[in-house]
Amino acid sequence: MARRSRRSSHGGELNAWPGYVDALSTLLMVVTFVLLVFVLGQQFLSVALSKRTHSLDELRQQLTALQHTLSMTEDKNTQLNAMVASLTTDRDSAKRQADVLSQQLATLNGTIAEKEQALAAAGQATQSDQASIAQLKSQLEQLNQQLLAIGQALDIAKKDVTARDQQITDLGNKLNVALADKVNQLKRYRSEFFGRLQDILKNQKGVEIVGDRFVFQSSILFPQGSADLTPEGEKEIAALAHTFKQVSSQIPTDIPWILRIDGHADKQPIHTAFPSNWELSSARAITVVKVLVKEGVDPHHLAATGFSDYQPLDQGNTAAAFARNRRIEFRLTDR
Repeated sequence: MARRSRRSSHGGELNAWPGYVDALSTLLMVVTFVLLVFVLGQQFLSVALSKRTHSLDELRQQLTALQHTLSMTEDKNTQLNAMVASLTTDRDSAKRQADVLSQQLATLNGTIAEKEQALAAAGQATQSDQASIAQLKSQLEQLNQQLLAIGQALDIAKKDVTARDQQITDLGNKLNVALADKVNQLKRYRSEFFGRLQDILKNQKGVEIVGDRFVFQSSILFPQGSADLTPEGEKEIAALAHTFKQVSSQIPTDIPWILRIDGHADKQPIHTAFPSNWELSSARAITVVKVLVKEGVDPHHLAATGFSDYQPLDQGNTAAAFARNRRIEFRLTDR
């Protein structure tokens, strides 16, 4: 009725304002709903990030405590090794003393036996002979007592060495467990790094994961026989650097890791400015390292190596085999 009255008041013309008002109201409601969803999403994301940050802080604290324990274990292991070395030296010295005493005992026993035989043959013993025999028997008794004391000391030393060896074994096992834990942590970060790269480059031809290495075929990065990156190759390395910086920022500082860049060539003779494939493979690895450094990757965690044509992936002599062997490999490993 309102619309009809408006039409009649304006001579039968159509009034569009109510439609505009309805459209604006609908649009306002949609915008309000989208903003509400966005705010809720931000809140959920903030809570998730807060939980993740808290978990990372707890992990860092655990790693710090583990590093402190490892340091104390290494110090204690060094002390125990020194004690074992000292006990071993004392034991060897006691063994040498026991050997000397055993020889002296054998000599005295022989001397006493000779004198007793001589006296038995003579049929009588003078007072001086009897005194000499008594003195020799006294010396023999003293040597037996010394030998008994040394034997007891040797037993004690053996027990101490056995106990120290057991302690060293236990500490070594704990140290191996702690080191294995650090290796597993590095493997986890390596898996995360490779997983992200695989998501970014999953449709890229000539890029693959081989074991614990991420492999780029050289044709993607370099012209034939050259160590200068193509524009596309530089973009690929820049993308890799961005991903690697995100992952490396989460690796605890007490884990000794490096990203190793390995250059590989095929076995065909080279006819460029490089004297051999050694120089070409090394130069390509160094070029990639320089781009990573330029993109903000810490050079203290980078290493460039050249393998020439001595680590082929394909033993064939075809063009495809040569192309597969010309590659740049990335390996996240311990130092």
